[in-house]
Amino acid sequence: MSLKPFTETMLPAVETELQRIVGQLDEPRTATFHEMLTYHMGWTGERCGPEAQGKRIRPLILLLTCAASNGDWQTALPAASSVELIHNFSLVHDDIQDKSDLRRGRPTVWKKWGEAQAINVGDALFILAHLALLDLKDKFPAEATLKAGRIIHEACLKLSSGQFLDISYEKRNDLSIEDYWPMIAGKTAALLSACTQIGAVLGGADEALQETYRDFGHYLGLAFQVQDDYLGIWGDSALTGKSTESDLVAGKKSLPILYALGKEGPFARRWAEGPVPPEEVFQVAEGLAQEGVKLYTQETVNQMTDLALLALRTADPQGEAGEALFELVQQLLNRQT
Repeated sequence: MSLKPFTETMLPAVETELQRIVGQLDEPRTATFHEMLTYHMGWTGERCGPEAQGKRIRPLILLLTCAASNGDWQTALPAASSVELIHNFSLVHDDIQDKSDLRRGRPTVWKKWGEAQAINVGDALFILAHLALLDLKDKFPAEATLKAGRIIHEACLKLSSGQFLDISYEKRNDLSIEDYWPMIAGKTAALLSACTQIGAVLGGADEALQETYRDFGHYLGLAFQVQDDYLGIWGDSALTGKSTESDLVAGKKSLPILYALGKEGPFARRWAEGPVPPEEVFQVAEGLAQEGVKLYTQETVNQMTDLALLALRTADPQGEAGEALFELVQQLLNRQT
């Protein structure tokens, strides 16, 4: 059995649960507020549908981990919905902070309704996520529900800390690779490791196994972000859905950039001269490759992927859901082996 049957079964169930939770705002006085949330979630508005909804990777990972730990994934749907709402809360607020006009090819919430109301939308998604998590009490012992809650709260704190670091890094010129890892551990890895750990908790895994699954999610998150950094400079924009110019033009402090600056070579001297214009991107990207930065970045992706797979093999996920987890890792990181 492959990953596809799980996605075809689990993801519609997640979508139904998400709509139920967000539907709490579908009242006469908050109808427009509800519309803002359903628009961001990709259910309503222009060009709504699967492309506008995103891939729902986080809830899928949580449910697969639960099933691979010999649990009933359907009972974990409140937690799966919670992590997806947390993810979307962070996207709404990120769009405001980054002044991003588009999200998944559509105008962002703040662009349509203004920053103040977009903050409300993000806040509502955050609150609904925590209310959803409390629904676990109907299927699980209080101890498991409380532990899942604590994991989510800690992940949210790390998520906010990672975003703080990301923003604070924008105006700093004294950064090194050592500064990079804590930032992405918060921004990207924290929520993924929460997904795998909570899935293991709700699947009935013991404490040691829960930690092993947490490690799997952590390294998967690191690998995912470094791969994103790679694509941000050398990726095919037709495949990534975003301009390959963005990271260099925006001056993003990604892993390739920080590694290249540390080499104090041609790129570092060019970087010190000022912003990279779009017309210079190809030349700069080629120069980075010549300095060995492209190879270093890909090797780092491979290293983090290997650590993620090692943790997953150690966890020994059971059954067809376990096989699907391995397949999902390969899909996410575009690895053939």
